[in-house]
Parts: sequence; C-alpha cells; structure tokens
Amino acid sequence: MAAPTDRDTSTREFHFTDQDFQRVRKLIYEHAGINLSDAKKDMVYSRLGRRLRATGLTSFRDYLALLETNNEEEWEAFVNSLTTNLTSFFREPHHFPLLAEHIQKIKHRRPIELWCSAASTGEEPYTMAMTMVEVFGSYTPPVHILATDLDTNVLKKAQAGIYPIERVEKLPQDVLKRFFLRGTGRNAGFVQVRKELRDMITFRQLNLLDAGWPVRGPFEAIFCRNVMIYFDKPTQYKILQKFVPVMHSDALLFAGHSESFQHAADLFQIRGRTVYTVADKARHLAIPAR
Repeated sequence: MAAPTDRDTSTREFHFTDQDFQRVRKLIYEHAGINLSDAKKDMVYSRLGRRLRATGLTSFRDYLALLETNNEEEWEAFVNSLTTNLTSFFREPHHFPLLAEHIQKIKHRRPIELWCSAASTGEEPYTMAMTMVEVFGSYTPPVHILATDLDTNVLKKAQAGIYPIERVEKLPQDVLKRFFLRGTGRNAGFVQVRKELRDMITFRQLNLLDAGWPVRGPFEAIFCRNVMIYFDKPTQYKILQKFVPVMHSDALLFAGHSESFQHAADLFQIRGRTVYTVADKARHLAIPAR
C-alpha cells in the first residue's frame, strides 16, 4: 500500500489543524523573522512531525506548548527544522569577479574583513576564500571572513568543510586540485576544503533579528544572499539598517538573484546586478573608508 502523503490529512500520524499552523507561523516569525506562506503548511507538518517523534510527543498542541516554555534546546531544533539551506560553490558566479575587483582596489587596507551572513553549509564563504586566494596570489591572504547562520546544524557541516564528491563535480579541475583534498579509504567519495581556507573563516551562530550583533567590522563586503526572501519588507529594512554601521562607506552588499532592496533606497543604492553600495544619504552612518 502506498504511504499517505502530507495532504492526506485523514491518515496523518499527527493531528495538525489550521490553528496549529498559525501558531507555528507566529512563533517562527517572532523568533527568526521567517514569513511562512499558506503554501508551506504541508512542509511544516512534514518537518515538525520529525520533532514530535524525536520528543515522544503525540500532538502539535503539546509540541508547541513545549516551545512556549522556552525550552532552549527545542527552540534550536524547531528553527533548524524550518530553515531551508540551498547553496553551492560559486552560486551566482557573477558576484565573485566583482568581489575580486573591489578587494583589488582596496587591498592596502589590512586586515580585510568580509562577512557571509547566511553561510548555510559553507559553500559560499569558502568560495569567497578561494576568491581572496586568487586576488592576493597566496593561500594565506590578509583576509578574515566571518560566516554566520541561524541554523547550528549546517554550521557544524560548514566548519568541517567536508562534502560528498558530487557537490564539487561541476567545478573546473584546476579549482578542485588547488582547493580540495580528495578522501581515501573510509573517506572515499568525499572531499575536504584545504586547511588554509578553513583557517581564514570563523563560523558563528547568529540570528539577524537579534537586537545586537556580536560583530564589529568594518566590513569591505557583506554577502546576504537568498535569505531576505524569507522576511517581509519591514524586517528586511531593519536588517539593512543594521548593516550600514558595520560597513566601510565604499563597501559592497551582495544580494540574491530574486532579491531587491529598492524599498531601502535611503540605505543602499544599486551598483550592478544584485550588488549594492551604501547610499549617499547613509554614508555618514557607515565607517569612513581608509
């Protein structure tokens, strides 16, 4: 017999009402700023159903009540469950030559600080690190990359820098040889990013909605790609507002291919395709370029 689908509500393992879904939407929005659409109801059931099984609870009502007791460990699991992490090496490749060009112009500033604010499993910050190796012609450039994410599970994977070989198969052979070590024996079928690249990056858990960020900068570039789509416009604006004071006045902000910050034109102005600089009106809030 075929397994029941998420939409087959009459045979679901757990009772999941519209009221339960609305409570989930409210909690994830308040805690992580994620704005779930009605179309995500089945996804929510599927992912949180795993948490019910893991906690031994038998109803969404009881599970949500557990969250509302401020169980810190389960809050972390709840957010991790509902966070989508889709990434790849050299994703949206037109950004990296622009990053290289910018750093080439200001490479006299030492050390150079970069921030990847939605690091996921690490492909993006490692691509930034590879780009810096190219710019400086050294595996140990004067560059530090802060890589943050809300999801602690993906950060652990990112820090290890180990990936199934299928994740890198489309990369040019010279990139593979220069930046990855191929596993042997029980590690066959995997590659690991070179230690020099891993040493360039600090991975840290951070919620972009937190009132205060444990970051100082000044950053020469911030990558905030494919995360703003989960936030509504007012939440996006608040985050963008907090980026400006930790950026150099001539720094670059990289957005995802489906993201636009036109509603924050007083903070950022477009420079190229999904690339922004601090707007003239906001320059006094940024850190003066050296």
